[in-house]
This record gives sequence, structure tokens and C-alpha cells, in this order.
Amino acid sequence: MFTIGTFAIIFDQQKRALLCHRRDYDIWNLPGGHVEKNESPWQAVIREVKEEVGLGVEVDRMAGVYSKPEVEQIIFTFICKITGGKLTLTDEADKIEYFEFDNIPKNISPNHVERIKDALEHGEETIFKIQQNYKQEDLEKL
Repeated sequence: MFTIGTFAIIFDQQKRALLCHRRDYDIWNLPGGHVEKNESPWQAVIREVKEEVGLGVEVDRMAGVYSKPEVEQIIFTFICKITGGKLTLTDEADKIEYFEFDNIPKNISPNHVERIKDALEHGEETIFKIQQNYKQEDLEKL
């Protein structure tokens, strides 16, 4: 049985991506998480962004659908626009910052780096991709 995840890519005017640093692990990630029962992936990403970083967002478009067969996951990635709220540290995030692609922190999931890169390189095109379970040393290859 596959699990479904959803993540938001929120760019500022300089095309920097919003990342949040998790409180439970020393890792940066895109705001997002698992889709709950009776919830669509686009509803989940709106809820997750609010819970993790305090922003209200709307989905602009789907950036990509990523399958990770090894761990039985499907991940939806959406380009989102801020509609309200303010960046707020939460129980889940102890730091929130925008990063240029070339300056993304080293302690980030390579899968998230690949999703940001795909969104930057493919513009309005939706990406459909099988993602592997990357190791940290694979980050340099992206």
C-alpha cells in the first residue's frame, strides 16, 4: 500500500525556495507531509504549509509527481503562492528561510533538492519521475 506525500515549493521574487529546518532532526526540507484521510493532496499541502511555517497559501500549479517504489510512496509537489499569514516558527520548524538554489544547505534531502531543481528548470511543465532513495553523497550529482 503506497503512502501519499505532498510538498510546497514557494519561491520569492528572486526565485529563492522557502525551506524549513525540522525541530526533530537536523535537516532542512520543503514544507509538506502526508495526506490525511478524506483529504486531497492539494488540501494537504495547504494545511501542511500553515502548520509548519504559518503561511496561508494557494496552489498555483502542480510541479511534479514523484514515485518512490522502493518505499511505496507517491509524492505530489505543488508550486504555491502566499495568500496570507506570516512566517512563524512552530512545533515542527525552528528555522525558516529562503535559499538560492546554489546556496541550499547541505543537510537537506537530495529528493527535495531534485524537486526544486525540476521546478526551476522545467517552468510550467509538470514532471513525472521515479525517484530513488538518495544518499547524502548523491547530492553533488544533482
